[in-house]
Amino acid sequence: MSTAVLIAAAVGGGVLLLMRRLFPSQKAAELLRYPADTMRGKTVIVTGANSGIGKAVAGELLRLRARVIMACRDLRSAEEAARDIRAQAGPEQGEVVIKHLDLSSLTSVRRFCEEIKEEESKIDVLINNAGVYQCPYTKTEDGFEMQLGVNHLGHFLLTQLLLDLLKTSAPSRIVVVSSKLYKYGHINFDDLNSENNYDKAFCYSQSKLANLLFTLELARQLEGTGVTVNALTPGIVRTGLGRHVQIPFLAKPLFHLASLVFFKSPLEGAQTPLYLACSPEVEGVSGKCFANCKEEELMAKATDDQAAKKLWDLSMRMVGLAN
Repeated sequence: MSTAVLIAAAVGGGVLLLMRRLFPSQKAAELLRYPADTMRGKTVIVTGANSGIGKAVAGELLRLRARVIMACRDLRSAEEAARDIRAQAGPEQGEVVIKHLDLSSLTSVRRFCEEIKEEESKIDVLINNAGVYQCPYTKTEDGFEMQLGVNHLGHFLLTQLLLDLLKTSAPSRIVVVSSKLYKYGHINFDDLNSENNYDKAFCYSQSKLANLLFTLELARQLEGTGVTVNALTPGIVRTGLGRHVQIPFLAKPLFHLASLVFFKSPLEGAQTPLYLACSPEVEGVSGKCFANCKEEELMAKATDDQAAKKLWDLSMRMVGLAN
């Protein structure tokens, strides 16, 4: 037996063991079933709807006859995704609208929101799904660390600029996709942009904690408006989000095999955002986080009112909305 095969077996066995230890409870999610016209007459914006969870949830919403606005950076990929979900949604389906949105550009976010306000009479659901994961150190067009800029600040501005339309559309919902990896981060207020030190794993966790703190403070500010906001952690899902993660060449086939066993499919990962967008069970519920369509208990750092308000004020200044 060659040395390469022995090394591959050793590395692959290690990967499988690690996956089993890290994700022992990953199970196939129960797929939700709603009446076919559940979302008829409703307009839903899904960011990052061209792939992964976003594409899956857009497809399910289309099947439920919603008007789905796919807000995507890559328009060619969005067109391909739209063809796929239309083909799979059946003869009786809703409507798909594709719009350009680059969350790494505040100018693009503002342009998108102006178009939405000009063209749409209402928004029933906003699903903040798009994200980047552990990318090399880069900055957004506006000078923000990329993961913070896309995962938090881009969606922060997007939501702020659409709030008036969401309020006039009430009852309406905002859904924020976070991650269980928030547990490994904190908000580094002294170096939020990671100018002094960049740890890509920490920065992702920081951005996902920021999603939860944003949800907390936004829910407080929206009390009595008829607009609810809830977050979710989808679990480990087979998507392209981890494209920047380096996996040893010999381990890649076994890692792929392990992902089929231990990870959720995009459709399974889409069940909780779909639940928060559609289910009457969460009507009026706000400021919570869900996993597998059930409320999830968060660590104290994700329910810190003072940190949430401090991050809110800082984010307002960073995106140019502070007085």
